[in-house]
Amino acid sequence: MIIMGIDPGLRFNGFGIIEYNSLQFKHIANGTFKTNEKLSLPERLSQIYLNLTDIIKTYKPEEVAVEEVFVNVNPSSTLKLGQARGVAILTPSLLGIKVFEYSPNLIKKAVVGVGHASKEQIQMMVKLLLSNPVIDSEHSADALAMAICHAHNRNKII
Repeated sequence: MIIMGIDPGLRFNGFGIIEYNSLQFKHIANGTFKTNEKLSLPERLSQIYLNLTDIIKTYKPEEVAVEEVFVNVNPSSTLKLGQARGVAILTPSLLGIKVFEYSPNLIKKAVVGVGHASKEQIQMMVKLLLSNPVIDSEHSADALAMAICHAHNRNKII
């Protein structure tokens, strides 16, 4: 089973692709792409859509995991993140791929064992679980963590 995690954002978008087989994980790819801050919001959302479409067509994931939305202190930032997240959910869905959402605490618990783990703990466990891949950024580490979380939880929800 090929699983993709997406860490959406208006500025930076992380992705992580893993293969999951009988409780074993294999790292396939990860990366981060940035939208052009000089473009309008619709143009930046288009960039997210086009980049994700290319990544999905390249790696052909069977399922996608995305973090559930959280409320930020700044309402404008929350709204923009929600729009980027909407594109991250819509893109695989339009390509016929099921999308699953997980809370930040569940993702941390699935990867580290506790729901309030630090970014550093998540990155360390992602590297350990995936046999020490080169991780592009904290965004791609989060996306890999989402994919791992989905692998752990998919049998409970499907």
